[in-house]
Amino acid sequence: MRIALNYKQKPYSVDFAKPLDISIPLGNVKCFNAPDVVTAPFTSGDFVGSVKAGAPVNFFNISFNPHGNGTHTECLGHITKEQESINNTLKTFHFIAQVISVTPKNDKELGAVITLEEIVEKCNGNFHEAIVIRTLPNVLSKKTMDYSDKDPAYLASDAMAFLVEKGVQHLLIDLPSVDKEKDDGLLKGHHIFWGLDDEKIINSARKKCTITEMIYVKNEIEDGLYFLNLQIAPFELDASPSKPVLYKMNENSPLKNTENG
Repeated sequence: MRIALNYKQKPYSVDFAKPLDISIPLGNVKCFNAPDVVTAPFTSGDFVGSVKAGAPVNFFNISFNPHGNGTHTECLGHITKEQESINNTLKTFHFIAQVISVTPKNDKELGAVITLEEIVEKCNGNFHEAIVIRTLPNVLSKKTMDYSDKDPAYLASDAMAFLVEKGVQHLLIDLPSVDKEKDDGLLKGHHIFWGLDDEKIINSARKKCTITEMIYVKNEIEDGLYFLNLQIAPFELDASPSKPVLYKMNENSPLKNTENG
């Protein structure tokens, strides 16, 4: 199925038969010393929920940490006492997104950091509802890495403030966090993104915004404009495993009426 749409007074077409999945399966990566994902058949008396064990169905329990075990989408409940639910926060699931590729700068004091200058350069004046940030080099080990205690790259506070100023509502990044792994619990980037001053919300317009972490954007996906479908599980938690899917937006190619649509 294909659709035609107008965005910022320009015609585009989107082919839903060509999805670009940028999620990492649950359990393939982890961070912050989270426990491994554990799956096991449910047991009750003589019943073992596994077809291999003779049951008529597979009926498995799973234990995991949404933040630490794979691609996940989080809301402001991640850093508030109320622990607002992602299921009640994210109510629409389709956005216009810009994919950019950035190279973190190695700083002796700050570590590996995505700077404001890099964000400004790579965005090149293009800002939309969502931004997808791919870090370089884009190594395959991102799909299987344990980031724990490795001090991975993060987004500088002024870079985050810049994205907020430009109206970005949904931020997707291929790192375990937008903040430094060990920052004494300050989480400056998270607080800036959701408009929080400590526990006080100072920008209520940010309450519906989301951060998605630990994605993987293949090298074949070029920088540019995409139609984003951000899929979550309906968890009443601050975060949920998620499956963001991109679709290339083709400019100046309005659809013609055809028999097959």
